[in-house]
Amino acid sequence: MDKVSKPEQYFLDRIRQGDQHAWSDFIGRYRGRLLRFARAKLPQSADAEDVVQDAFIAFLRSLERFRGECDLETYLFSLIRRKIIDSYRRRDARKVCLIQDAYEPATDDGSSDAFEQVASPAQTASWYARADEQYDLQKTVLAEALEELVDGFKKALRFRDLQIIELLLYCQLPNKRVAETMNVDEKTVALVKHRSLKQVRRFIEGKRIAAGPASEEFEGLLTDIWEYHRFSCPKRSTIGGFLLRTLADDWQRYVDFHLNVLGCRFCRANLEDLECESTEHAQQLQARIMESTVGFLSRPL
Repeated sequence: MDKVSKPEQYFLDRIRQGDQHAWSDFIGRYRGRLLRFARAKLPQSADAEDVVQDAFIAFLRSLERFRGECDLETYLFSLIRRKIIDSYRRRDARKVCLIQDAYEPATDDGSSDAFEQVASPAQTASWYARADEQYDLQKTVLAEALEELVDGFKKALRFRDLQIIELLLYCQLPNKRVAETMNVDEKTVALVKHRSLKQVRRFIEGKRIAAGPASEEFEGLLTDIWEYHRFSCPKRSTIGGFLLRTLADDWQRYVDFHLNVLGCRFCRANLEDLECESTEHAQQLQARIMESTVGFLSRPL
């Protein structure tokens, strides 16, 4: 499931060839939104800059293993989240919020692997053998199922249902809290949830793989995959249209919900980056990142 766009693939090809100009352009393109995301999580600006720098180094080190399972922005955000977790671990912090400060329950271990929580003591040795073989297939099919669900909501302009599912799966709110947030009754929330999970399971069954764990465990697995792929996050250009108020009314209201009610920190980082002009400090950070990462570029043949 290749999610890398042609412009992103161009960056990847040039960077893999050791092109310093392409790498500098790449840093400039993503630096601002990563820094604003990090600053929302870390108390000190210097710490935020350090994790941004570390994320770019991690990107270069992992470049050979990157196969385009998600777009580059999503991949970079996944890297910086891990660096933020590492920063908190070094400080012996017990908890760190990874998505929405207001909604998402923090985890003690900061785990970001979408499937490492699936196994339970009751599962047999043969299950583990099958799980090893089916890991990539399960991850791909579950991601495809959720992507189809979200795309269907967007194409049909069913933003209310999408917002309900975001609050349920992306934020893991209970039905009652979702009903209060959306100003609907709990029966409506339960119905949207039932239909959505039924669609996901039907998609999985159509691919002839196991539907996965039941009930809450299955929903938690979907949350982990949604968290990684960010299916409902508006594109950066859409957030720009929101700022300029050039979107259709339905989309304008939805993006406002995603940014200001859901509180998606990834998209808010993009919003803040778009709102800010380039500064001398930003240019200094650009130079610092270039200096610290250029040694990790591949050497031209």
